Amino acid sequence: MRNFNTSEGHYWRNLLTRTGLILISVVLIVWFLPRNEETRFHYDIGKPWMYGSFIAKFDFPVYKTDEAIKAEQDSLMEEFQPYYNYNAKVEGQEIGKFLTDYHAGIPGLPKGYVAVIADRLHRLYQAGIMTTPEYNEIFKDSTNLIRVVTGKSAQSIEIGCIYSTIGAYEKLFMDEKLGAQRQILQRCNLNDYIKPNLIYDKDRSETERNDLLSSIPIASGMVMSGQKVIDRGEIINDYDYRVLSSFEKEMKRRSATSAEITSTIIGQIIYVTILMVLFTEYLALFRRDYFRKSRSILMLYALITIFPILVSLMMSHNFFNIYIIPFAMAAIFIRVFMDSRTAFIAHCTMILICAAAVKYQYEFIIVQLAAGLVAIYSLRELSNRAQVFKTAILVTVASGIVYFSLQMMQNNDITKLDASMYTYFAINGIFLLLAYPLMYLIEKAFGFISNVTLFELANTNKGLLRNLSEVAPGTFQHSITVGNLAAEIANKIGANSLLVRTGALYHDIGKMANPVFFTENQAGVNPHDNMSYKESAQIIIGHVTEGIKLAEKANLPNIIKDFILTHHGHGIAKYFYIKYKNDHPDEDIDMSIFTYPGPNPFTREQAILMMADTVEAASRSLPEYTEESISNLVNKLIDQQVADGAFKECPITFRDIAQAKQVLIERLKAIYHTRIQYPELKTEETKKEKEK
Repeated sequence: MRNFNTSEGHYWRNLLTRTGLILISVVLIVWFLPRNEETRFHYDIGKPWMYGSFIAKFDFPVYKTDEAIKAEQDSLMEEFQPYYNYNAKVEGQEIGKFLTDYHAGIPGLPKGYVAVIADRLHRLYQAGIMTTPEYNEIFKDSTNLIRVVTGKSAQSIEIGCIYSTIGAYEKLFMDEKLGAQRQILQRCNLNDYIKPNLIYDKDRSETERNDLLSSIPIASGMVMSGQKVIDRGEIINDYDYRVLSSFEKEMKRRSATSAEITSTIIGQIIYVTILMVLFTEYLALFRRDYFRKSRSILMLYALITIFPILVSLMMSHNFFNIYIIPFAMAAIFIRVFMDSRTAFIAHCTMILICAAAVKYQYEFIIVQLAAGLVAIYSLRELSNRAQVFKTAILVTVASGIVYFSLQMMQNNDITKLDASMYTYFAINGIFLLLAYPLMYLIEKAFGFISNVTLFELANTNKGLLRNLSEVAPGTFQHSITVGNLAAEIANKIGANSLLVRTGALYHDIGKMANPVFFTENQAGVNPHDNMSYKESAQIIIGHVTEGIKLAEKANLPNIIKDFILTHHGHGIAKYFYIKYKNDHPDEDIDMSIFTYPGPNPFTREQAILMMADTVEAASRSLPEYTEESISNLVNKLIDQQVADGAFKECPITFRDIAQAKQVLIERLKAIYHTRIQYPELKTEETKKEKEK
């Protein structure tokens, strides 16, 4: 009954997880999808009109483009004069304060200087002073005149005839008499008596600005009812595009209702939901193991969600051309980190969803599907930058050829083909090159590891592997041999050979902590001879935990750390356990002292490493190397691992294990094969020696 409840609970958890993924993706995508309730046709400048003759059914204005209106506004705003109120009280207050502060004169100067300064301040205030930020802003807007309001009258004054607070201060010292005494006058802080007396009138200025802008007509003509606008097959020019856009705006103004908007949203929800459900069902049927890897699921649904959102934003804001977006990048990431079938299904799902936001769905879908297929086919295994460059070129060329073929089918006049699209394909190819540096971010964000990173980690000339070769050369050679054996097994059974080889290089790095305690690094002296079996077992077992410490210090990926943890699994240090058991036959032994911390292997690659490591180490102790002895050793050790349940938690099959045994036997026979003894050339001297 408990098993039934556990199974049922697992089922409901999976169902909730998948439903949640679908709902979140659908909500995010539909939220950003453009609402096309006003769009009646799909058209663009330079493309042929794909529908029948378009005849106006009612009169409507031909609206100007946003760019044209903006240009007229900018031109008109050059004549705009902001309003400033003249405050006469400021002059009296500031000059009065100055005269009060220096009624006894300025130290170091004749008393007449106070009157001179007061006069110069009067002139400045009469010309007008405004705050420095406002003054600079006016200059930035290229405004030549302002309207100064004094009482009930307003007068236009050139901006060059008034001063900013800083400009007024500098103007004081341009005076011949005051400039000669600048050093003394600067101690008077004359800027304290310079305050703005021109105050910006926001309400009046904004009203004037709005009146000017509202005087610009938004239309530049009319289309009369019954007038033919364009016929089928005609190439749409700028004016045609404006007329068609104006028609749609007028249709939206006349008849768009909340019911139409609601209908559009409902249609988008149904469309996106169907595609996301189909993709999730594919994973549930053919890639169920991905649901046990949160990083895989997160990356898949994130990529499928991000690109439609990006397309929607670009379409809504008319920002560049969507063909510059490197959609094939999603297929590349999924292909490199997961598998090609999932990459294709995810790419198709993503492109079909993106098509809901674009104008020419048929053209878009065909071009992008072809680009995705080329990316998947050309990048089976990413190991260097050149492969990404090659893929980018192939995707660009394929997109251009497919687009050209579609254009030829729609328009047989080559001179009328849209050449600008090939520029977008080239930009797309350039952006696709970013897949290489972004690979690093994907690895860090979702916990994956690429072949490029594995190649870098497998470099034995730097880092931990270089230290291992210097500190524990015997262990280093053992790791290389194990890596070669494990890689050959992986190739045989279809596992990741590069991953298992890299994991093998690091699996024994913990032995660097105490290298002389391991036989492959000893030179005649064995420190275990002076230790108890329990102490020896703890040192041998400790190389796993020491390896994890070194791996964490070196920031090795988790997938490499797993090889360090699992290469002995929950196995026993049998040599010291048997020795101790023989010396203490009646003692109840604490097995944890002689047991590795584990866990057992949970991937095929980890199981391969365990087999290769165990067999390679044990093969060194064979008294003779014959086909029979090697076969017996391999079968005995691996059968014992199977019997101990070492592989119960990983998806390796009996067929895989049988093939692994065969590879190990053949490779060990080749490694330990003894050469035949060459015969000696007989001479007269050797004959006499033999006779004696």
